This record gives sequence, C-alpha cells and structure tokens, in this order.
Amino acid sequence: MRQIGALIQDPTFYEVLLRFDRDLAEAARRSGCGCGGQLHQAHYDRKPRGGPPAPGMDGGPLHRRLSYCCGRQGCRLRVTPPSVRFLGRRVYWSVVVVLVMALESCTTERRYRAIKTALEVSRQTLARWRQWWREAFAKTQFWHVARGAFIPAVEVVRMPASLLERFCQHNDDRGGVVALLKFLGPLTTGSPGR
Repeated sequence: MRQIGALIQDPTFYEVLLRFDRDLAEAARRSGCGCGGQLHQAHYDRKPRGGPPAPGMDGGPLHRRLSYCCGRQGCRLRVTPPSVRFLGRRVYWSVVVVLVMALESCTTERRYRAIKTALEVSRQTLARWRQWWREAFAKTQFWHVARGAFIPAVEVVRMPASLLERFCQHNDDRGGVVALLKFLGPLTTGSPGR
C-alpha cells in the first residue's frame, strides 16, 4: 500500500477514472428520467485540485462532471450519475481525498510538508477531511448499510485507510483504489434515488 500515493501524480490513472465515469454516465442516460423523459447532456466543468501537473489536465473532458437533464417539459430534473473522479462537492479529486487520508497515519512532518507543497492542501483541509471520514461519513445511511459487508468490522478511527486495506486485499494497489472509489460512488451523486 506504500506505492498508492504515486497514483495521485499519475495522469494515466485519471484517464482510467474518466472511462469508468463515462460508463456510469452512459448507464444513467440509457435508463432515462424517472418521469419517463429522455435525458440530455448537461455536463459542467469542475476545477479539481491536486493530481498530476501535466499538460492537458486543465479543463477538457477530464475536468467535466458528467450530468444530464430531463428533456420533458415540466420535469427538467437533473440526473448526476455516480463518479469515481469527484467526491461530492469537494474541490480535490476523490483519489486525493482518499489516498492522502489513508496515508495520514504514516505521515511525518516532513511528509506533510511534501503533501502540502505538491497538492496545496492545508492543515485545516486535512482536519476537515479527517472529521468527514470519521464522523460525517460514519453516520451516513450509506455506511450504515454498507458496513455490514465487512467482516471483521472496519475500524472507523482509521478510515479511509482501513477501507482501502480491505479493497487492496484482493486487488493490486491500483485496482484496490479503483474498487474503493467505485464503492464510494453512491455518495457522489446529487440525484435522488440514483
């Protein structure tokens, strides 16, 4: 699990995540709106922080949140499918939020300075992420249902590291990270019932 931090700076990893998001978006588009209306593209740009400092990472499809809007007059419901790239409304890439917090337990002052320099993450932001994982996330309906699938129980005080360890048990590090991001997908959507 020591090499997973390198994924944050790997541009090809973000392309893989984009392909997963496109598959999720296409499935949502095909299923249509709950009212029976057809969904039309209503993608919007995001400006996520962190990630690799590579050409092509500013703007373009990689930074576009895939979303749809019902075309039926009177409905116009927005349908935003789950994402493996974005974790709700957080401004950092989902992989950054997950991996930085997973690595936090082994973060020395020197490593913290390296993270802060590379990703421009403040101590206050890290504290908010820590609180979200250990308090807000742990109290979500999603986690109350999902935690039963983990035997033995996942250590809440070590999340997301304890979750990541479970997903990496049966995958390589890269596959484990993707599996965890897919698992968190239902938390990333703003669409009711999706």
